[in-house]
Amino acid sequence: MPQIFVDTGAWYALLDKTDSCHARAVEFFQSLAHPLVTTNYIADETITLAKNRLGYKVAVKIGQMLWDEDIATLIHITSFDEKNAWKIFTKYQDKGFSFTDCTSFAVMERLGIIEAMAFDEHFNQYGDFILLG
Repeated sequence: MPQIFVDTGAWYALLDKTDSCHARAVEFFQSLAHPLVTTNYIADETITLAKNRLGYKVAVKIGQMLWDEDIATLIHITSFDEKNAWKIFTKYQDKGFSFTDCTSFAVMERLGIIEAMAFDEHFNQYGDFILLG
C-alpha cells in the first residue's frame, strides 16, 4: 500500500487554527486513504516550532503522538540518508532546500514514497513527488 510522507508544515498547520493552511490540513487528515510516514528530523522541527509558537503543552502533545507513532510511522534518518541528503543539498544550491528537506527527499527515495503532504514547493522543485498540500 502506498504511503504518504508528512512534512513539518502540514503537522504545524493541523495544530494551529490560525494557520492559513489549517482547513486544508484538517481536511487531509480526516480523509486519509494511505498510511502516513514522517521522520525524526521532521518530528524535531515540528515539536520545536509548536513549542515556540503554540507553547509547551501543544509541543508535548504532538511530540508524544509522533514518538508513539499514533499518527504516523516514524522513520529514523540513517547515515545512508544523511549522505544522500548532503549530496542533494550541495547539488541544488540554487534552491531554498533546508538540510531537513534534503533528508526527507532521501528517505522518500529510499522507501519509494512519491506523495507528500506539504505546503511548500520544495518537494515539486526537487523531483517527481506528488504534492498533496
